[in-house]
Amino acid sequence: MAEDLDLDDLEKRMTGALDALKKEFQGLRTGRASVNLLDTVQVEAYGSHMPINQVGSVSVPEPRMLTIQVWDKSMVKAVEKAIRTSDLGLNPMSDGQLIRIPLPDLTEERRTELSRVAARYAESGRVAVRNVRRDGMDQLKKMEKDGDLSEDDKRLYESEVQDLTDKYTGMIDELLSAKEKDIMQV
Repeated sequence: MAEDLDLDDLEKRMTGALDALKKEFQGLRTGRASVNLLDTVQVEAYGSHMPINQVGSVSVPEPRMLTIQVWDKSMVKAVEKAIRTSDLGLNPMSDGQLIRIPLPDLTEERRTELSRVAARYAESGRVAVRNVRRDGMDQLKKMEKDGDLSEDDKRLYESEVQDLTDKYTGMIDELLSAKEKDIMQV
């Protein structure tokens, strides 16, 4: 009866939203180089779009430098173009099959812009968590309407779903706060 509402499933879906947010945050540039910085860049290769790490090895030889060792020499121009057209504000320089990407210092204006982008990512994460909450609440209403759940049990489950939602939105807020601090750090 009341076991039809799977709180573990709701929590798993909220965790998925949190993981997606973490992945998006990894692609946001902070003051230092990170191999994850290029995770969001897609290269047009062999007739399809591929992540940059599938056409070359990304490494961080210095705190303000990324390098990509492109495996196929014919892909060097495509990788350079993909990096230039990404919204990361990077200017790659190729040296044979090695692409060097110096990371310029972030201006105050760029830091503020990146903070806004991080806030947008966090808001989309919150929306995803709230959508999972809404699905759970809809399930509860349907179960009560079908007679599978008493009104008291429904209130109890609603409280648990709300607690889960509050927990995950709090985690998103903590992630955003940490990312903004990281971005604004000079």
